[in-house]
Amino acid sequence: MASATGRNLLELIDGADERGLAAAGLACLDRCLPLLTGDRGDVLRPVWAVVARGDGAAWGEAVAKARVELDVADGGDGTEDARAVRGMLAQAPAAWTADALRAWTSDCSATALALHGRYDAADVPDGLVERCRAGDADGAGPLLAGELRRQQAVLETVAHGPTGLRRARELSVEGGRVLRAVVSRRARTA
Repeated sequence: MASATGRNLLELIDGADERGLAAAGLACLDRCLPLLTGDRGDVLRPVWAVVARGDGAAWGEAVAKARVELDVADGGDGTEDARAVRGMLAQAPAAWTADALRAWTSDCSATALALHGRYDAADVPDGLVERCRAGDADGAGPLLAGELRRQQAVLETVAHGPTGLRRARELSVEGGRVLRAVVSRRARTA
């Protein structure tokens, strides 16, 4: 599955600046919030505002506040998926630096793809997530493929500057709705 620019997800992450990396990692986290139980509202909205301003000085504080609101420290929800989502936020770097944000975004990308893959009808074979990130999505189910497309689209749109953040946020909301519907449907049939 090629992106519009022909670059795979790993290349897009490697080429992103601090704002793009922060937006991409945050978008992955935002789309996975439906895996936490309860109403989480817009707990990440202040973090999105910091990214929109490109305010690296406020990044660490905004992330810390979001951690408190989601009770990352005490583990909150006990499911494996919920722990993975909380881990994404727990690992967010306090420093607004390209290296720290790139490592975090790469981890968030892999985690979000793996979580989406778990909700596809077929099991995700070993190595599929990394193959998808490298540009080979052969064998990806619809949820995994959709998450891959959203991640690529976020990185491509935020590369155009602050105006691309609105589209990144829209993609996150859309992806969150899709995952929430799948989780809800699975809970009703369980």
